[in-house]
Amino acid sequence: MENQERQYLDLMQEILDKGIKQEDKGTGDITYSIFGRQIRFDLSKGFPLLTTKKVFWKGVLHELYWFMSGQSNIKYLVDNGVHIWDDYPYRIYREKIKKGEAPEITKEEFVEKIKTDSAFAKEHGELKYIYGEMWRRWPAQNGRTVDQLQWIVDDLRKDPDAHNALVNSWNPEYLYEMALPEESCRFPICHNMYQANVKNGKLSLQLFQRSADIFLGVPFNIASYALLTHILAKVTGNEPGEFVHTFGDVHVYEKHIDVAKEQLTRTPKPLPTIKIDPSVREIDDFRPEHVTLANYESHPPIKAELALVGGIVDEDWKKFVQKKKV
Repeated sequence: MENQERQYLDLMQEILDKGIKQEDKGTGDITYSIFGRQIRFDLSKGFPLLTTKKVFWKGVLHELYWFMSGQSNIKYLVDNGVHIWDDYPYRIYREKIKKGEAPEITKEEFVEKIKTDSAFAKEHGELKYIYGEMWRRWPAQNGRTVDQLQWIVDDLRKDPDAHNALVNSWNPEYLYEMALPEESCRFPICHNMYQANVKNGKLSLQLFQRSADIFLGVPFNIASYALLTHILAKVTGNEPGEFVHTFGDVHVYEKHIDVAKEQLTRTPKPLPTIKIDPSVREIDDFRPEHVTLANYESHPPIKAELALVGGIVDEDWKKFVQKKKV
């Protein structure tokens, strides 16, 4: 069980030892990065919720449900005390301020209005072309949508030997300079593609993550996609196999180096286990309360600031982010 977490720690150590210094052109944030790595978790040997620091399990549950249910408005997350997505619709709101289309308010005031004002949340809490929409409502020709997640479930039920059970969140039509300016997604799609595969009655899932924040984001991503693996195995009548995490650019932010080193001094503890309620027979049955986490013992949390990088960044947002660093 310890060895499964050790590979994550070894990868973080490799980045600290060998990472190449790079700078984000939008915000000026410095990273040290390497390219093309992979770690694997045998889910029969414990659930990979890292123990060398406490992981925000409530956030994992609610965010994954938010994705799986096809939602793209942050109000659900805000209402459930999960604030990891607050900055991205606020970025869009600041663009409206700059154009004179919205009054100046702080991020804290923005989040409070998302929580308390449904009309405001409907107008300003939406993030188009992100994971939930791409998974469950991919915008296709003639105005129709494609439910990729339900499709792979149906396909694996019919054909467990299928090699095409793949969900993609990377739609060039809405990303970066490939998009029309008014249609560009303001959130940088990072964990952009995953594939499920069945061998000997065990369902495994491989995630390709094009850009990965090893200290802050990756522990969250591991837990989220390992849980998705469990859910997909359950609804397709299989046992969970492996979660395979494949990275493109994997990096540590310069401002996280000291806390990463602190985490590396800690000894991993035995991994916890999870149980999914038997009532979950379809992906749309799943709710956060249907998962029971048992025997999770971890070292204390280590707090660090989220880097607000990626996507199309205008000068106003760049100045806003840089002002927060002062």
